[in-house]
Amino acid sequence: MKHSVALLLACLILALPGSTLAKDKIVRVFILAGQSNMEGHGRIAGEQKGTLETLSRDPATANRYRHLHRNGKWITRNDVWITWLNQKGKLGVGGWAAKGAIGPELGFGWVVGDFLEDPILLLKFGPGGTSLAGPWRPPSAEPHRSGKPRGDGIGTQFDHLIASVKKRVNTLATEFPELAGYRPHLAGFGWHQGWNDGCSKPDCLEYEMNLAHFIRDIRKALDSPGLPFVIAGSGFGGWEQKIDRRLMIMKAQEAVARHDEFKDDTRYVETRGFFRDGPVSPRPIRYHWCCNAETYWLIGEGMGRAMVELLGGPKAPPNPTGP
Repeated sequence: MKHSVALLLACLILALPGSTLAKDKIVRVFILAGQSNMEGHGRIAGEQKGTLETLSRDPATANRYRHLHRNGKWITRNDVWITWLNQKGKLGVGGWAAKGAIGPELGFGWVVGDFLEDPILLLKFGPGGTSLAGPWRPPSAEPHRSGKPRGDGIGTQFDHLIASVKKRVNTLATEFPELAGYRPHLAGFGWHQGWNDGCSKPDCLEYEMNLAHFIRDIRKALDSPGLPFVIAGSGFGGWEQKIDRRLMIMKAQEAVARHDEFKDDTRYVETRGFFRDGPVSPRPIRYHWCCNAETYWLIGEGMGRAMVELLGGPKAPPNPTGP
C-alpha cells in the first residue's frame, strides 16, 4: 500500500508543469556551413531539366519528391526551423538559399527531421567565395603563408560563425517564440565547401590539415567535444573530374574522416555520383553543380543520412563510389 501511494505521488510530481523532475523539452541544433554551395543554387521553377518542378513531375523521379508537395503547393515543415542571413522561420522549399533555389538544407532537414522526435533548428552559413585557408581558417592552424594575422579575411568567417551560433542559442526564445521553454542542444555540424581552396595548389596541400584543425576548433569553441561532423565532398565534375587540385580537395576531405581521432564521430559523404552536367541541368555552371536541384537534394539527403547514423540511427546507405 505504501509503495502504491509513493508511486502515485511520484507520477503526480512528474506531471506538474514546473516540476524539475519533468523531462526537459529540447530543440536539436544543427549547424550547416560552407561557401556558395552550402548557400545553394538548385533551381526550383522552370521547364529545364533538373529543376525541382521538373523532377517532381517526371515519372522517373516524381516518387522521390512526392513528399515535398501537396495539392499543388510546396510543403513547409512544422518541426524544423531554420536561420539564414537575417531570415528565420520554418523549413520549406525556397527562401533559404539563393533566390529561387534550394541548397543542402532541404534534404538534410527533411531526413533529420523525420528521424528525431524533438524539434530541430538549422543554423545555416554559406558565404560565397570563402576558402578554408582564408576566411574559414581555424585558430589553431598555422599562420597564413602570407604572414597576415587573423582578421581582414583570415579567420573572420570562422569567428563570425562561432559568435553567431552563441548569439542564436542565447536568444532562442526571442527569435522563435514557439520554442520558448525548449533547451537548445547542439547536435551536429554539416560542412560543404572546397571550391575556392581547389583553385590554389598551396591551399590544396594544406586542406587536410586545416580541416582537421577546423573540426577540433569548432568543437572546442562551442564546448562540444565529439560533436557529430559530416563532410560533403567537393565532387564537382563527377567521376570524370581529372583536375588534380579538385581531386586533392576530395581526397583530403575523405582522409580527415578516417583520422583515428575522428573515425567514430565524423563521416565523409561521397558526392561525385550526384553531379549532373550542363545538358541535363538548368545552367552549365559546374562550380554550382550546374544549378541542378536533384544534386542539391541528394547532397543534403546524404549529409542527413550520415548524421542520423552518427546520432545512433540506421547506417547510412552507401552512395555511388564509381561511374
